[in-house]
Amino acid sequence: MENRENNKGVMRDKSFNLAVRVVRMCRYLRNEKNEFEVSKQLFKSGTNPGAMVRESEYAETGADFVHKLGVAQKELNETRYWLDLLFASEYINKTEHDSMMKDTDEVMRLVTSSIKTRKQNLANEKKQRARKPKNSDKNSDKG
Repeated sequence: MENRENNKGVMRDKSFNLAVRVVRMCRYLRNEKNEFEVSKQLFKSGTNPGAMVRESEYAETGADFVHKLGVAQKELNETRYWLDLLFASEYINKTEHDSMMKDTDEVMRLVTSSIKTRKQNLANEKKQRARKPKNSDKNSDKG
């Protein structure tokens, strides 16, 4: 259990740190490069995963947890797109691109791993329920 809590903390911290980097990059793009449109898209997609990770901490069900992290996955993939576009259009250099991409990919790996683990746990729980006899308390109802 402690390892799972530690992993959750790592994902929480890294997704938050990515969001901070995205906010700072967007500020730089607006103030130094006069770029407003793509930076707005990057801001949305790059800060959302941290929010989804936080929301997943209070998911109502396992499926809700998977859904919230699935949204984070999609937003991280979109963040990759905007970073690639900013690099291709020469708003950011290779060092900036690669550094941001590294952090984005690291959060993506953590989110993907958490989704896979939770899906496996849900499948195992379903199998255990299927094996449990439905009328196991049948004799205790007689009185």
